[in-house]
Amino acid sequence: MIDTYIKKILNAQIYDIAMETPIESMQFLSQRLNNQVLIKREDLQPIFSFKLRGAANKIANLNHQEKCQGIIAASAGNHAQGVALAAKTHNIDATIVMPKTTPSIKVESVKEKGAKVVLHGDTFDEAYQHAQEIAAEAKLTFIHPYDDPDVIAGQGTIAMEILRQYSQKIDAIFVPVGGGGLIAGIAVYIKYLRPSIKIIGVESEESACLKAAIANGERVVLPQVGIFADGVAVAQIGSETFRIARQFVDEVITVNTDEICAAIKDLFDDTRSIAEPAGALAIAGLKQYCERDHVNNQTLIAIESGANVNFDRLRHISERAELGERREAIFAVTIPEKPGSFKKFCQILGKRNITEFNYRYSDPKIAHVFVGIQLSDKNDRPQINKVFSENGYEFFDLTNDEIAKIHIRHMVGGHAKLDIPEQLFCFEFPERPGALMKFLLKLGQKWNISMFHYRNHGAAFGRVFLALQVPADELTQLNQFLDELGYQYKQINDHPAYNMFLS
Repeated sequence: MIDTYIKKILNAQIYDIAMETPIESMQFLSQRLNNQVLIKREDLQPIFSFKLRGAANKIANLNHQEKCQGIIAASAGNHAQGVALAAKTHNIDATIVMPKTTPSIKVESVKEKGAKVVLHGDTFDEAYQHAQEIAAEAKLTFIHPYDDPDVIAGQGTIAMEILRQYSQKIDAIFVPVGGGGLIAGIAVYIKYLRPSIKIIGVESEESACLKAAIANGERVVLPQVGIFADGVAVAQIGSETFRIARQFVDEVITVNTDEICAAIKDLFDDTRSIAEPAGALAIAGLKQYCERDHVNNQTLIAIESGANVNFDRLRHISERAELGERREAIFAVTIPEKPGSFKKFCQILGKRNITEFNYRYSDPKIAHVFVGIQLSDKNDRPQINKVFSENGYEFFDLTNDEIAKIHIRHMVGGHAKLDIPEQLFCFEFPERPGALMKFLLKLGQKWNISMFHYRNHGAAFGRVFLALQVPADELTQLNQFLDELGYQYKQINDHPAYNMFLS
């Protein structure tokens, strides 16, 4: 098997469309981590993603009849652009099925390259199933985004270039993982020629299908997939890619949204490039690996896999980057409601910079403040907790609290005295024009909405935080109604930040 893949990679037909991308040093990050950090700049490809390699190789290897019949692919964006460009180069008719939640920059790019775009479903897996149905009905050749030997070999050319471009010692290569085509191609080539190099996969914790498959000893389907990192939002690792990965991949690391946002900022600081969330995964995993294992004086290479990100999503990325880099912590703190209390509060924090301070009068004796504090290093947050405790403050550390970070920090505004108790919910729905109005219409008017927060971060999913006034004898009816509503939701009654600021 390995010999076959090596031959396929060496003979891959990609360079009439794709380019050999450079390896660059991340000087600032290298100094911070005390390691040599290098990146493979796949964001510089003509479609701003490595996906062009696999698509180009697969299409180049089609026979005459397959090319004449036309091709079809399913993709959240980057594979779609690769297929569209390769098809245009070879004068082949191409249809691309994309989730409705795909960033518009990717949809428009595919159309610009001449492919027909079909928007279907809210996830890659829904688009994939629809593409299979169209392929069978119209007799089109399906170009798989990752689980195909020719696609895997095309992605493997990255490893071939790395070893040719950098002949010195390499300790580890960090590779983002979605369906597994990229890591399979890189791992099989690297382990054949330089088996001492560690191959470390990096997944979003919201779509960690390879890690789940390794833990279970077989491929599994994730019950839910988050799509902040839409380029790797896959519910199940590929069959062929898993077969290769379980043999040649040394480790899989998962990272959260804040860590991804911090990695995007790192890439910008060092290279002035703006990676998409999936494109920054490898750097996020590399940083976690260095901190976890106290790694020093090693040469570490990360694949910057893509740069197809909507501009308006950068607002959310910027907001979360400081938390991901552990440069900011947020707290809910109770202080006395009297003159001089805020001054004393600032004094006990020393020279730390307060990045956010939200407060509204609600009680003549105590005040609840929502505060953001800039951190000097990773050890500063526990020290702040200690300072609050020693000075007798009641507080909650909300730095890792998603509800507080996404919603409540923007809503601190006082308490409501209500005759009917509130029930708290978080909802998610696909973010596209009219989605919020559709949500409100489906929610109906049976129960009074006593609190509502919605903020569009430029993400693929909109999030709503709301409270409904519901009499105790109608709770069963409410739960049945919400289950039938068709939106992902969870009830979050008795949330500490809500109790302090809003109840």
